[in-house]
Amino acid sequence: MQTPVPMFVHSLTALSKILDKAEAFAEAKKIKPDVIPQLRLIADMLPFWRQITIACDHAKGAPARLAGREVPSFADTETTLAELKERIAKTIAFISTIPDAAFDGAEARTITVKAGPRELSFPAPQYLASYAIPNFYFHMSTAYSILRANGVEVGKTDFLGG
Repeated sequence: MQTPVPMFVHSLTALSKILDKAEAFAEAKKIKPDVIPQLRLIADMLPFWRQITIACDHAKGAPARLAGREVPSFADTETTLAELKERIAKTIAFISTIPDAAFDGAEARTITVKAGPRELSFPAPQYLASYAIPNFYFHMSTAYSILRANGVEVGKTDFLGG
Protein backbone atom coordinates (compact mmCIF):
# COMPACT_ATOMS: atom_id res chain seq x y z
CA MET A 1 0.00 0.00 0.00
CA GLN A 2 1.26 3.47 -0.80
CA THR A 3 2.01 5.72 2.16
CA PRO A 4 -0.67 8.32 2.98
CA VAL A 5 1.86 10.42 4.92
CA PRO A 6 2.70 12.97 2.18
CA MET A 7 -1.00 13.73 1.60
CA PHE A 8 -1.59 14.34 5.30
CA VAL A 9 1.60 16.41 5.69
CA HIS A 10 0.64 18.56 2.69
CA SER A 11 -2.86 19.26 4.00
CA LEU A 12 -1.78 19.78 7.61
CA THR A 13 0.84 22.26 6.41
CA ALA A 14 -1.90 24.12 4.54
CA LEU A 15 -4.05 24.04 7.68
CA SER A 16 -1.22 25.51 9.74
CA LYS A 17 -0.87 28.36 7.23
CA ILE A 18 -4.63 28.95 7.47
CA LEU A 19 -4.16 29.30 11.23
CA ASP A 20 -1.45 31.91 10.53
CA LYS A 21 -4.07 33.90 8.62
CA ALA A 22 -6.52 33.47 11.51
CA GLU A 23 -3.88 34.79 13.94
CA ALA A 24 -3.20 37.81 11.73
CA PHE A 25 -6.94 38.44 11.43
CA ALA A 26 -7.41 38.23 15.20
CA GLU A 27 -4.53 40.63 15.82
CA ALA A 28 -5.79 43.12 13.21
CA LYS A 29 -9.32 43.02 14.63
CA LYS A 30 -8.09 42.97 18.25
CA ILE A 31 -9.88 39.70 18.95
CA LYS A 32 -8.84 37.97 22.17
CA PRO A 33 -6.72 34.80 21.59
CA ASP A 34 -9.33 32.48 23.09
CA VAL A 35 -12.22 33.63 20.87
CA ILE A 36 -11.43 32.03 17.50
CA PRO A 37 -10.85 28.52 18.91
CA GLN A 38 -14.38 28.63 20.36
CA LEU A 39 -16.14 29.68 17.12
CA ARG A 40 -18.70 27.36 15.53
CA LEU A 41 -20.67 27.31 12.30
CA ILE A 42 -23.85 26.61 14.25
CA ALA A 43 -24.61 25.97 17.91
CA ASP A 44 -24.82 22.17 17.71
CA MET A 45 -21.52 21.70 15.85
CA LEU A 46 -18.15 21.23 17.49
CA PRO A 47 -16.04 24.39 17.93
CA PHE A 48 -13.08 25.33 15.75
CA TRP A 49 -10.48 23.96 18.17
CA ARG A 50 -12.16 20.55 18.18
CA GLN A 51 -12.32 20.45 14.38
CA ILE A 52 -8.55 20.92 14.32
CA THR A 53 -7.85 18.26 16.95
CA ILE A 54 -10.07 15.71 15.24
CA ALA A 55 -8.45 16.41 11.86
CA CYS A 56 -5.07 15.82 13.52
CA ASP A 57 -6.35 12.63 15.15
CA HIS A 58 -7.31 11.19 11.75
CA ALA A 59 -4.04 12.36 10.20
CA LYS A 60 -1.95 10.60 12.86
CA GLY A 61 -4.28 7.64 13.32
CA ALA A 62 -4.51 6.48 9.73
CA PRO A 63 -0.77 6.18 9.02
CA ALA A 64 -0.12 4.63 12.43
CA ARG A 65 -2.85 2.01 12.10
CA LEU A 66 -1.95 1.18 8.50
CA ALA A 67 1.70 0.77 9.51
CA GLY A 68 0.73 -1.44 12.46
CA ARG A 69 1.93 1.09 15.01
CA GLU A 70 0.46 2.46 18.19
CA VAL A 71 -1.50 5.67 17.69
CA PRO A 72 -0.11 8.30 20.06
CA SER A 73 -2.61 9.95 22.35
CA PHE A 74 -2.60 13.76 22.41
CA ALA A 75 -4.48 15.60 25.14
CA ASP A 76 -7.24 17.78 23.73
CA THR A 77 -6.33 20.85 25.76
CA GLU A 78 -5.62 23.43 23.07
CA THR A 79 -7.31 26.76 23.76
CA THR A 80 -5.34 29.15 21.51
CA LEU A 81 -4.36 29.28 17.87
CA ALA A 82 -0.70 28.92 18.86
CA GLU A 83 -1.49 25.70 20.74
CA LEU A 84 -3.49 24.40 17.76
CA LYS A 85 -0.51 25.10 15.50
CA GLU A 86 1.66 23.12 17.94
CA ARG A 87 -0.84 20.24 17.68
CA ILE A 88 -0.54 20.29 13.90
CA ALA A 89 3.28 20.42 14.10
CA LYS A 90 3.33 17.53 16.57
CA THR A 91 1.08 15.49 14.25
CA ILE A 92 3.33 16.18 11.25
CA ALA A 93 6.42 15.30 13.30
CA PHE A 94 4.92 11.97 14.36
CA ILE A 95 3.66 10.80 10.99
CA SER A 96 6.93 11.86 9.35
CA THR A 97 8.72 9.20 11.43
CA ILE A 98 6.81 6.37 9.73
CA PRO A 99 8.91 5.06 6.85
CA ASP A 100 7.31 4.20 3.50
CA ALA A 101 8.30 0.56 3.97
CA ALA A 102 6.03 0.35 7.03
CA PHE A 103 3.04 0.35 4.66
CA ASP A 104 4.20 -2.71 2.72
CA GLY A 105 1.45 -5.30 3.04
CA ALA A 106 -0.89 -2.87 4.82
CA GLU A 107 -3.70 -3.62 2.36
CA ALA A 108 -4.04 -7.06 3.98
CA ARG A 109 -4.66 -5.61 7.44
CA THR A 110 -8.01 -5.17 9.14
CA ILE A 111 -8.29 -1.83 10.89
CA THR A 112 -10.52 -1.48 13.94
CA VAL A 113 -11.37 1.93 15.36
CA LYS A 114 -13.54 3.14 18.18
CA ALA A 115 -16.22 5.61 17.06
CA GLY A 116 -18.06 6.74 20.16
CA PRO A 117 -19.47 3.63 21.83
CA ARG A 118 -19.04 1.50 18.69
CA GLU A 119 -16.10 -0.41 17.29
CA LEU A 120 -15.80 -0.34 13.51
CA SER A 121 -13.67 -2.76 11.50
CA PHE A 122 -12.60 -2.26 7.90
CA PRO A 123 -10.24 -3.81 5.40
CA ALA A 124 -7.31 -1.36 5.35
CA PRO A 125 -7.97 0.11 1.88
CA GLN A 126 -11.63 0.75 2.78
CA TYR A 127 -10.63 2.28 6.13
CA LEU A 128 -8.31 4.74 4.44
CA ALA A 129 -10.52 5.66 1.47
CA SER A 130 -13.96 5.56 3.10
CA TYR A 131 -13.30 6.53 6.70
CA ALA A 132 -9.97 8.16 7.57
CA ILE A 133 -9.51 10.48 4.58
CA PRO A 134 -13.16 11.63 4.40
CA ASN A 135 -13.21 12.31 8.16
CA PHE A 136 -9.92 14.20 7.96
CA TYR A 137 -11.18 16.44 5.15
CA PHE A 138 -14.60 16.90 6.77
CA HIS A 139 -13.01 18.36 9.90
CA MET A 140 -10.39 20.31 7.97
CA SER A 141 -13.03 21.87 5.71
CA THR A 142 -15.30 22.60 8.67
CA ALA A 143 -12.44 24.43 10.40
CA TYR A 144 -11.79 26.36 7.18
CA SER A 145 -15.50 27.19 6.88
CA ILE A 146 -15.69 28.44 10.47
CA LEU A 147 -12.88 30.89 9.76
CA ARG A 148 -14.31 31.95 6.40
CA ALA A 149 -17.79 32.47 7.87
CA ASN A 150 -16.26 34.74 10.50
CA GLY A 151 -14.39 36.96 8.06
CA VAL A 152 -10.92 35.43 7.84
CA GLU A 153 -9.76 35.93 4.26
CA VAL A 154 -8.97 32.40 3.19
CA GLY A 155 -9.73 30.85 -0.16
CA LYS A 156 -9.56 27.59 -2.03
CA THR A 157 -5.85 28.02 -2.73
CA ASP A 158 -5.21 28.26 1.02
CA PHE A 159 -7.20 25.07 1.62
CA LEU A 160 -5.43 23.21 -1.17
CA GLY A 161 -2.04 24.39 0.02
CA GLY A 162 -1.20 26.15 -3.22
